[in-house]
Amino acid sequence: MDNIQNFFERLVRENIKILSDNLVGIYLHGSAAMGCFNPQKSDIDIITVVKDELTDDVKINFMDMVIDFNNEAPAKGLEISIVKEAVCNPFIYPTPFELHFSNMHLDWYMKNPTDYVKKMKGTDKDLAAHFKIIYHRGRTLYGKEIKDVFCDISEEYYKDSILNDIINAIEEILDNPVYIILNLCRVLAYVQEKFILSKEEGAEWGILNLPGKYRNLIRAALDEYKNNINMHVNKELALEYAKYMLSCIYKCC
Repeated sequence: MDNIQNFFERLVRENIKILSDNLVGIYLHGSAAMGCFNPQKSDIDIITVVKDELTDDVKINFMDMVIDFNNEAPAKGLEISIVKEAVCNPFIYPTPFELHFSNMHLDWYMKNPTDYVKKMKGTDKDLAAHFKIIYHRGRTLYGKEIKDVFCDISEEYYKDSILNDIINAIEEILDNPVYIILNLCRVLAYVQEKFILSKEEGAEWGILNLPGKYRNLIRAALDEYKNNINMHVNKELALEYAKYMLSCIYKCC
């Protein structure tokens, strides 16, 4: 994307039109907030906070707007959750959400919008990790300041959230090697040293701190993530790495 700031400004304007006085704020997390956004590899991660529940009609209007912006977004698209201000502080875990969208749900919405907005509501453990990133490293796109909306997430909830995200790392590493390799680095960096890192920063930490035999694997994943250089995955080494990292992570927990 040539002008991501313009994209955010237009997205904010459309949020204001649709959500009006119900809108508390719009908050950016993930790579776009932490300085390692790559249009070929990154999605755009947003949390929208509202005061009150949304009607189904408002949800459909919001989703139609999101689909339009998703068509402009990088290949991985937008990932957006709407939450109520009341669940942010004091924090509720697992965290209730009012609406969620990512590319994996695109077909469902396009085929049956009414069904989607009625059923796409529940709780999401991932929101604890997203809120933690927002609190420490996020960016306010619109509305109240971050620390007026969010509290710092306790270590108990944050750990549970990030551990939930890696629970299937061994099964998933060969299908999604870049994400799993880099994500395991940043999770270990947190449980060992309390660092809150992006995937890129996690890889750099791993290269400095993990056994030498894994460094080329991490470098290759980082090269693909940053520079779009396709990595060749040594399957045996990747599986060994996932087992090693999970062992280290769980030992620390």
